Amino acid sequence: MGLSAEQLKAGLDALALTEPAIADAIARIGYPAPRLRERGYATLLRTILGQQVSVQSANAVWRKLDGMLGDASDPVRVAAASDETLRAAGLSRQKAGYAKSLADEVTSGRLPLDALAEDDEEAIAQLVRVKGIGRWSAEVYLLFAEGRPDIWPAGDLAVQIEIGRIFGHDTRPSEKLVRSLAEAWRPHRGALAIFTWHHYGAGPDTAPV
Repeated sequence: MGLSAEQLKAGLDALALTEPAIADAIARIGYPAPRLRERGYATLLRTILGQQVSVQSANAVWRKLDGMLGDASDPVRVAAASDETLRAAGLSRQKAGYAKSLADEVTSGRLPLDALAEDDEEAIAQLVRVKGIGRWSAEVYLLFAEGRPDIWPAGDLAVQIEIGRIFGHDTRPSEKLVRSLAEAWRPHRGALAIFTWHHYGAGPDTAPV
């Protein structure tokens, strides 16, 4: 599971002691709610299903797939399913390939989701070897499902936008700049990432004046 409300508050409070802009942002909109996902295969498969479609569409495909297979969270059943079955559940040809690839990596033991590397970069490398799992998806999985406290998805557009807003940048900072700035925020970058999404959802009126 991801970072708890207590962990988020502790991490953000630690950052607020050295970053007045973060302290001000917390005062404006409060602390974020936890973003919790189950650890394991089902969460990664649902991440693939959710790529480039609405949440409602992804949920509908998941329900149909679950009904057709009996248990879509079982990688053995997905690995054994035909491409036609996966397509009939609503997966595109590409996503059907990704789903089979993920199931194969898990059932073969090449991707040990119960024992990913403790080093964050090594764990990301393990995940992105799976077709359909890019760096962002790997980072979100490690943050939401494993609760790793120092994950920093610097390539996320909302993270870039909100770091710019919180710290008063005239334009959206680049991924490279956001990654560089965040070195000072270790080991609490995961809590700050979740806070940036919270800040993004609060709307433009939350920017400092």
